[in-house]
Amino acid sequence: MISPFFILAIGTCLANSFVPEKEKDPSYWRQQAQETLKNALKLQKLNTNVAKNVIMFLGDGMGVSTVTAARILKGQLHHRTGEETQLEMDKFPFVALSKTYNTNAQVPDSAGTATAYLCGVKANEGTVGVSAATERTRCNTTQGNEVTSILRWAKDAGKSVGIVTTTRVNHATPSAAYAHSADRDWYSDNEMPPEALSQGCKDIAYQLMHNIKDIDVIMGGGRKYMYPKNRTDVEYELDEKARGTRLDGLDLTSIWKSFKPRHKHSHYVWNRTELLALDPSRVDYLLGLFEPGDMQYELNRNNMTDPSLSEMVEVALRILTKNPKGFFLLVEGIFRGGRIDHGHHEGKAKQALHEAVEMDRAIGKAGTMTSQKDTLTVVTADHSHVFTFGGYTPRGNSIFGLAPMVSDTDKKPFTAILYGNGPGYKVVDGERENVSMVDYAHNNYQAQSAVPLRHETHGGEDVAVFAKGPMAHLLHGVHEQNYIPHVMAYASCIGANLDHCAWASSASSPSPGVLLLSLALFPLRNLF
Repeated sequence: MISPFFILAIGTCLANSFVPEKEKDPSYWRQQAQETLKNALKLQKLNTNVAKNVIMFLGDGMGVSTVTAARILKGQLHHRTGEETQLEMDKFPFVALSKTYNTNAQVPDSAGTATAYLCGVKANEGTVGVSAATERTRCNTTQGNEVTSILRWAKDAGKSVGIVTTTRVNHATPSAAYAHSADRDWYSDNEMPPEALSQGCKDIAYQLMHNIKDIDVIMGGGRKYMYPKNRTDVEYELDEKARGTRLDGLDLTSIWKSFKPRHKHSHYVWNRTELLALDPSRVDYLLGLFEPGDMQYELNRNNMTDPSLSEMVEVALRILTKNPKGFFLLVEGIFRGGRIDHGHHEGKAKQALHEAVEMDRAIGKAGTMTSQKDTLTVVTADHSHVFTFGGYTPRGNSIFGLAPMVSDTDKKPFTAILYGNGPGYKVVDGERENVSMVDYAHNNYQAQSAVPLRHETHGGEDVAVFAKGPMAHLLHGVHEQNYIPHVMAYASCIGANLDHCAWASSASSPSPGVLLLSLALFPLRNLF
């Protein structure tokens, strides 16, 4: 039972909280609801065009609580209270939930989930681009169990394809687009056990350059996995951890360029200045590797050497949109696009949420460069985190601020943001740390957690799927995660299920508006 004192403290705080004057008038809320209703009624006319283009934004670790907190932060960065703000994904007309479990895990990892939402089949934890018949670390269970991704289906259909991430380009999420590996950690041959090498398995960086040789755009981190062991890094010359890792002596950036036709314009860049100096109209293939490992958090980013996620997305789209057949683009934010996830694992909520806001900018940029008439855009997450915020905070409370009362048990203040487990567990003189004695607004502050762990864990609840554009209405309820790429492929008439496409029996290419029947009249069949 909550104590009367605690209730009084909450009531006093909320009574003194800020309420915008217009919100005191009931007509404000009624008018807002009627406008929302009017927009919802427009959705009865479904967009059943063919999706010439598909963009998938993947917020690694972006659970619903992260989405809500990022929305508030976005508003507060614009000097508003925050709660009423809209993220770009909030404006998407269709929302679903995705069940994220792996075939062998109730709470998933990013590799098995990536195989689901890119390849269309669920897989074991720690494996990428293979079915559940492949066991993690066992190379000899890989052959014959490989599964291909929507990136491959798009490339086979003549579309341009791209990968943009703020992690290593051979990290779990992007690797499921092109690799088949019994272990997500086999970044280069240096990280592989001798047994796997002797059995013929290839590392993920090697597969990036060899499995699909004509990926049009690749941008992210992971430079060191492309170069021979101990090769000095171009940016961090004195940092031994940044040096090349490859035992086979290969320079994969040179191999990447050697695979490109001589009459095509191929560019390898390693910093923001080189990237932004490119003329996308004269670029056919682009490889950008901006860090030895993962890219820097948005709050720590060097504006001279590291491009932002939105800058990378803009360059990628300017290159990919030149293909008249369209494109598929995978964009990962690991809060940072990809670093969202890393921020949460480290208990650094401020880093994670700023990554989410940057991904929101990238989603907005993509929206201005494409049209809902012919571009299906899907925003989702691979999994959640044990991240939450609460404490009866008043309207406009800093998302990184304190709850309005002290604990009625230990009489100490606490931040609104907390973790179920992680490195933020602190005990001082046998008691919970007094957060008023530390800088809880610091970029690297580790929010308090209930259970001590070196790294915070993923969460197991469903994650949201936001969709707009052709066939976005097919993402409409609670789905298995592996359903997502089947929808994207169906919408864009690629892959194996082409019965509904007007051009399937002819030599002509698809164009927007040629679906014979909507899904309401024609069931999904022969799925991949």
